[in-house]
Amino acid sequence: MSEYSAGKVDDYADGDRKVVICGDAEIGVFRIGDAFYAWHNRCAHLGGPVCQGRIMKRVLEPVDADLTVRSQAYDESESHIICPWHGYEFSIRTGQHPGNARARLKKAEIIVRDGEIYVRP
Repeated sequence: MSEYSAGKVDDYADGDRKVVICGDAEIGVFRIGDAFYAWHNRCAHLGGPVCQGRIMKRVLEPVDADLTVRSQAYDESESHIICPWHGYEFSIRTGQHPGNARARLKKAEIIVRDGEIYVRP
């Protein structure tokens, strides 16, 4: 299986991403802390360029006893990617949509070797 270069580890700061062309596929490579994650740049909803969307902390909407939402908060431990087409959000660590277990991103294999990052679609 072919490997494609995604740059050097040192080129990525915490929270960075890069979209890499890998043959017929586009792969988004993300760095969260010291870990790297790679996802196909195709939203599970309608195929939008999800890896090019906004990165933000997971949005939490605490529900009151009367089932109304009075505020929003952010989970600082979980970063999400937001698809620019329709706003679907996915965990960068797991690729899963927080409210729909069937909606998830397609994972790409990531290899870190000698300070270089490679992906396999």
